[in-house]
Amino acid sequence: MVLICNGPSLNRTNFNLIRRKHIMGLNKIFLGFNKFRIYPKYFVAVNQKVIEQSRDEIRKLNCIRFMPPQEENSILKESALSYWIKADLPPMGFSSDLALGVHQGWTVTHVGLQIAYYMGFDRVVIVGMDHRYRFQGNPNDATVLDGPDPNHFTGSYFQDCAWNNPDLRQSEEAYRIARYTYEAAGRAIIDCTVEGACKVFEKRSLEEVLY
Repeated sequence: MVLICNGPSLNRTNFNLIRRKHIMGLNKIFLGFNKFRIYPKYFVAVNQKVIEQSRDEIRKLNCIRFMPPQEENSILKESALSYWIKADLPPMGFSSDLALGVHQGWTVTHVGLQIAYYMGFDRVVIVGMDHRYRFQGNPNDATVLDGPDPNHFTGSYFQDCAWNNPDLRQSEEAYRIARYTYEAAGRAIIDCTVEGACKVFEKRSLEEVLY
């Protein structure tokens, strides 16, 4: 599986190697469908701000969607393409059973890794996880981004929108738990992000892994 995050490095990613793979897209990845000529098989969003900002686009997705339970008629109903996952377990941890819920780990990427594990994928290849952000305030603060977004693959991503500042230290702790869980089961997480700053996972080039 290829797990596509949303960092600026997606603009330098070789999507020719990805399009025929099982793809999991996160949050506002739909903003890149036309640009990158991709369409995911799976979609994940757990941050309610992102979900509320994207309600119309999420409704239109023709793929399997994983989200926390939504109020009746607020976004869409649970169905064969809409799988509700509880995201209220303690933030730090790793769940191998979606029926019990997931740990958010301060990043939707961690949730995606738990879902991929539950579905039985032996290897997850990550792209677009730049793991570097420019923001004002403290980690986890709720803020409104004034002007173009410098932290994602398009400046319109969170432009003039509410979002939560990232917490990279806590995210890294969650990633370490994910790596340990995968490797203990004989599985692997490989970070193929172009010049990504995260040092938790094995780093390789996308061409080396998927060519």
